[in-house]
Amino acid sequence: MTAEDKSKDLVTGNPWSGLRQFTSARIALGRSGLSMPTSPQLAFQLAHAQARDAVHHELNAASLKDTLIDTFDLPQEECILLQSSAVDRTTYLKRPDFGRTLSDSSRKLLAGYCPESVTADQHRQFDLAFVLVDGLSALAIEHNALAFLQLAYPRFKQDGLNIAPFTVVQQGRVAIGDEIGERLRVKLVVVMIGERPGLSSPDSMGLYITWQPKVGLTDESRNCISNIHTAGLSYSEAVHKLHYLATEARTRQLTGVQLKDETASLTQQITATTDNFLLT
Repeated sequence: MTAEDKSKDLVTGNPWSGLRQFTSARIALGRSGLSMPTSPQLAFQLAHAQARDAVHHELNAASLKDTLIDTFDLPQEECILLQSSAVDRTTYLKRPDFGRTLSDSSRKLLAGYCPESVTADQHRQFDLAFVLVDGLSALAIEHNALAFLQLAYPRFKQDGLNIAPFTVVQQGRVAIGDEIGERLRVKLVVVMIGERPGLSSPDSMGLYITWQPKVGLTDESRNCISNIHTAGLSYSEAVHKLHYLATEARTRQLTGVQLKDETASLTQQITATTDNFLLT
């Protein structure tokens, strides 16, 4: 008998073990006596360490800017590096309010793109803006932002929208997109942000969509698409949902609790064209 077989003999199985193929959740782990088996315990500790590392990981904003410029063949001024009021990662984690506002230097930088003498309410010069924010997981942006934008950016360009320069924000929270959108005079802002790491998804990205962004808005004014990563919501599905919400937002001139995601999934749309319960 091998060591592996002996180990299996020490673990009492769980009748739900067959369900583990359908989820990354920690279910049906079995037990060894009154304790968790060694293997899932070690896996839990690894996932916890990965989540902690993701929170403290610093976004390489300059590298991301270069990648965006090269990928979409943009001039240098079409991608702007910004910083929140949090001067470093430690401050960012201790003071969430600092992550919701721009630093003075970033405000001055944006002033060159939109004179302060013209307010957001007088004229909106851009239809849409993508704001890339490190959030609580810079890994999420590094792993998912480019692949997502490679699908999303051309689709919105095909709609004839005037898209603002990309902005990449370090030490930012969701609400910082409101200030950026207001200062750039954007009709609709899409904040792409690293979500709080979970024990099975340290690199999950979320999208927050806000119509007529301005400082002081609350979460009820936004729509959210979450859990975007290779083991979660696919990039194509996320783009599909975003395009629907953005189109509805422009038509109805609102986002938030009054705007619902009524999209069917791509899989449902495909099967709907081939499956008819009346014919089976």
